[in-house]
Amino acid sequence: MQFMVIVKASKDSEAGVMPSTELLTAMGKFNEELAEAGVMQAGEGLHPTTKGARVKYSGGKSTVSHGPFKLSNDLVAGFWLIQTKSLDEAIDWMKRAPFGSGAEIEIRQVFAAEDFGEALTPELREQEERLRAHAAKT
Repeated sequence: MQFMVIVKASKDSEAGVMPSTELLTAMGKFNEELAEAGVMQAGEGLHPTTKGARVKYSGGKSTVSHGPFKLSNDLVAGFWLIQTKSLDEAIDWMKRAPFGSGAEIEIRQVFAAEDFGEALTPELREQEERLRAHAAKT
């Protein structure tokens, strides 16, 4: 099962405060453990919303809003993509992440092709496989 681990933004991450050398070292060690166990597929930190934008769709039109955005529980500061056998295993791994007091993460399962059932026709499945193969080359 593939999971996205969403690291929630904080006042510090939104202010552009960079992590300490100690936290970067601890996070590097944790990421190495994830990678060596074959769990980690990707992991990245995100710039604050001052450098971002939102696109809102309504009535066939799109509206763009540039950051910064108000600090809320839906802002993301970073993420991992991990592969584990279950949600419980994903939780066990993430309980070991070297975050300090007040940090929050969210773990969400990523849809797999079989989750879509008959709605994912053979043609759509083939298209999805082609796109994934193309993305893997770049």
